[in-house]
Amino acid sequence: MLTAEENDLLCRVEGKAPMGQLMRRHWTPVCLIEEVSEPDGTPVKARVFGEDLVVFRDTKGRVGVMDEYCPHRRVSLVFGRNEDCGLRCLYHGWKMDVEGNVLEMVSEPAASGMAQKVKHLAYPVKEWGGFVWAYMGPPETQPEFQPPAWAPTADAQVTIAKAIIPCNWAQILEGAIDSAHSSSLHSSDMVPARVEGAEATDTNWLRPSTDKAPRMQVERGPYGFRYAAIRRPITNAAANDYVRSTVFVAPATALIPPNNLYNVANINVPMDDTNTAFYFIAWGHPAQTPDTATWRTFLGQQIGPDLDEKYVPLRHRGNHFWQDRAAMKAGNFTGITGFPNQDIAMWVTMGPIADRTHDRLGASDLAVVEFRKQMLEAVRAFQDGAPAIGTGESRIPSSVCAFQAIVPKTTDWRAFSTSHVWDSNEPALEPSYSTSAS
Repeated sequence: MLTAEENDLLCRVEGKAPMGQLMRRHWTPVCLIEEVSEPDGTPVKARVFGEDLVVFRDTKGRVGVMDEYCPHRRVSLVFGRNEDCGLRCLYHGWKMDVEGNVLEMVSEPAASGMAQKVKHLAYPVKEWGGFVWAYMGPPETQPEFQPPAWAPTADAQVTIAKAIIPCNWAQILEGAIDSAHSSSLHSSDMVPARVEGAEATDTNWLRPSTDKAPRMQVERGPYGFRYAAIRRPITNAAANDYVRSTVFVAPATALIPPNNLYNVANINVPMDDTNTAFYFIAWGHPAQTPDTATWRTFLGQQIGPDLDEKYVPLRHRGNHFWQDRAAMKAGNFTGITGFPNQDIAMWVTMGPIADRTHDRLGASDLAVVEFRKQMLEAVRAFQDGAPAIGTGESRIPSSVCAFQAIVPKTTDWRAFSTSHVWDSNEPALEPSYSTSAS
């Protein structure tokens, strides 16, 4: 368990909170590219680290990420006019470009020169992997943008489901790296089967084990850590183990063990202390990775049936997440459709910020314990002047990836040869993915 002070240090991100300041040293997803796909289209409101932002694509196709509130009288620019390469405030007509330059002050005398004296807060922007990214840290510490581990090249298809979750980022991240829960919470969707490794169908993810109590082992790195959940396989359990290796990439990303067709990842962007933009990602070869509509339908994360137009889930605590008790009596473990919705129910019912002072952790919680320990060490080191974890020389190496495989008991999973799942008929992004011992 953590003390209340440690829990606050881990979870809180607003204002000068140390964890938020550490996270600001990373490029951060602000919204999906699809939300601002149209030049001169409707501006979008975003919130990151407790800061209200407006995102827009200008006439020339450039994306701006700015302080939501006009520098004049602090009116919301989300309602502004997006026109002629700038965002114009409705109140007095002030107009700002994507870099925060004030192009026009129609309410001021032209001779005043005031427009040249005002600069609106705007952040550096990069579009990659389906996201609009911004760097929200000090300009003097801005790193060059590097593709994330789940979108390493422009050739990879990246498919994203988004949901706004009313709870703290850390309890979502802890769920993403907790391999043990999948054997219970997701047991009706991640189904044991006599297969050679995890496989994806149109309705389920199959896995070759019935073992609900995996043995956990961790290998720490400067970027975070990777760990193995080791289970008994259904076949030949005397000679083999079934290994699912998840990677935590600090500060808030999980590389989740893939299936036979595509890779899986999760990134959690703190909107503030008690709300998180949760992104669940499938990525890989375009011929094998589901498209957006298919992915969101499979997950139960479609706008309309599952989410409102702002990506807020229609399932919530007040309607019991649409839990179907009749389906539970008929054999469905949770009665909640869509395995991310099962996770969301767990995260939200912990409260806005989980009270970790009452936790009773066991052997299956090794990854959760390591996450808390490593991130608290990292944020304290950051307070003492060290670089933010996962930046610079401590970035995750391209050779580190999540994997799942049936492995001979004589083989250490740490030395097991792996790379990202890719179409076997095409040149691999990395050395070909293998389920054989190295």
